[in-house]
Amino acid sequence: MKVKDLFIFSSYSVISQKMRSFLTSLGIAVGVVCVIFLTSLGQGLQVFIISQFSQFGSNIISIAPGKTETMGMPLGTFGSTKPLSFEDVAALEKLSTLEVVVPVSGGSAEIESADRMRRSMVIGTGADYDIIVGADNMMGNYLPHDNPKTPRAFAVLGPDMRDELFGSKDPLGMSIRVNSERFRVIGVLPEKGDFLGMNLDDAVYIPIAKFNNMFNRVGFQEIDVIHTDNVTSDEAVASIKRLLISRHGGDDTTINTQADMLESLGEIMKWLKFTVAAFGGISLLVGGVGIFTIMTVAVNERTSEIGVLRAIGASRRRIRDVFLLESIYLAILGAAMGLAIGFLAIEISLAIYPDMPIAVAWEYILYAVIISLFIGLTAGYLPAKSAAQMDPIEALRAD
Repeated sequence: MKVKDLFIFSSYSVISQKMRSFLTSLGIAVGVVCVIFLTSLGQGLQVFIISQFSQFGSNIISIAPGKTETMGMPLGTFGSTKPLSFEDVAALEKLSTLEVVVPVSGGSAEIESADRMRRSMVIGTGADYDIIVGADNMMGNYLPHDNPKTPRAFAVLGPDMRDELFGSKDPLGMSIRVNSERFRVIGVLPEKGDFLGMNLDDAVYIPIAKFNNMFNRVGFQEIDVIHTDNVTSDEAVASIKRLLISRHGGDDTTINTQADMLESLGEIMKWLKFTVAAFGGISLLVGGVGIFTIMTVAVNERTSEIGVLRAIGASRRRIRDVFLLESIYLAILGAAMGLAIGFLAIEISLAIYPDMPIAVAWEYILYAVIISLFIGLTAGYLPAKSAAQMDPIEALRAD
């Protein structure tokens, strides 16, 4: 049997059993679809989160009280032995390695305008928080540089909060109440969207001293700083750590840079993509079991055909190659269907939910296709070997 005849014969065997070939390949197709769609979601989520961090620049460093470190995101622990204080902020502002130093805390409160009320996030900040979030084109002004301990009762709104409280009205100069305390609106931040599940646009920004009095808190949830361009993040962190150790009498803060956060998130997202790809791999294995089962049935059904091929001079190797090629054809068919359905599913999802974070993870798709072919080859090997080892005389006697 020539190589050309081998391919034609195997192709005909697959085509002649259209429904069975389709259903057998469907298991592989489902696995490929799972890998494409799930890893694309994981990749899209990773790109989305990185873009959320990147919009605030790469020079930001967060200082949180206590030594607790979370997944790259400092979440200050109130009640520490040495809470972060206004004196710490003043000392940090004197460091030559830092450009901006801003205390930050957050909580939830009832926010009222003249005729509307809602419960949302209140963020206490210093005067330069607009620089931290990159609010260059805001409406009005951000909080002024008052005495940090006795600031005036000014407030800045996120754009969503502005719409909820004032609709189409100009809010500048208007009064609002935050937990029944009156504030005058002096600015509206530009849209920033969600950041790690928090809607920064649906918030009120007030002076940190007013926030602490309102929520009866001592210290800050964190201090955000921006280091100068002429020093590295490591140099800035070292200078911050030296200063705070000398002030607090020990290393009792957690300092995270943007690079630390991105690295931690990158590791998490890498394992997330690997995990979802593993689920798709399980589907591929199930598809491989389907190919193995069908090829075993095919060998038993075509025993007499194997006998005829052996009688006309086909070698054992050629018999094995016939069935191996058929199983590979089934795997290729499954991979092709999976690719088509997977990319179609992505297009449909984006058409229905345009904001869905999806980015095709090409390396995982390539792995899925290669694994599909390997599974097809592996699943067909034992049935093909069984067919090749048949006694030609006994095979000819079969019905």
